[in-house]
Amino acid sequence: MKIRESGMPDVGYWESLFDIAEVLDRMELVQGVGRVVEFGCGYGSFSIPLARRLQSADDALLTFDIDADMVRITRDRARREDLEKITIEQSSRSGQELVAPRSVDYVMLFNILHGERPAELLDLAFGWLRPGGRVGVIHWRYDPETPRGPSMAVRPRPEELLHQMEAAGFRISAESPLDLPPYHYGILGYKP
Repeated sequence: MKIRESGMPDVGYWESLFDIAEVLDRMELVQGVGRVVEFGCGYGSFSIPLARRLQSADDALLTFDIDADMVRITRDRARREDLEKITIEQSSRSGQELVAPRSVDYVMLFNILHGERPAELLDLAFGWLRPGGRVGVIHWRYDPETPRGPSMAVRPRPEELLHQMEAAGFRISAESPLDLPPYHYGILGYKP
């Protein structure tokens, strides 16, 4: 599924808009996380730093994107660092052909739920997760002063995402939503 385009700036500028290590820490993407799937690798902004962290025998990251250029860029970055715990694929079917049901420990939905059918992505994530598996959602704050992000007309508010996640069957962690400065918030959920 193609997500509504919000435009990708230069990689250096894009990555300056996040405290990537802080996001990974607060979203509990640490060594020992297990098998992770990321919807939409983009430049590999989160994929590559996460792959560096994955050291346990059971840790692995599958990331995919519909955009061939993003897949190429992320693959090149992973190759340059000789990262072994990451698989990068192109998928026009929301990864449905790549992931078996109830086979994943964590699904990353980072800056992607402004699409036309966020419930479909949440349902896919729920189906892929093992019982007890977690989902991490981050998105741009609902604030027109943020320097990037999708238009306010399609940008989800935290309470909207909380409702959509619960409707998909997720239980929400007590500390959600999390403030992820400078421009994002995060929500952690799990599959009962």
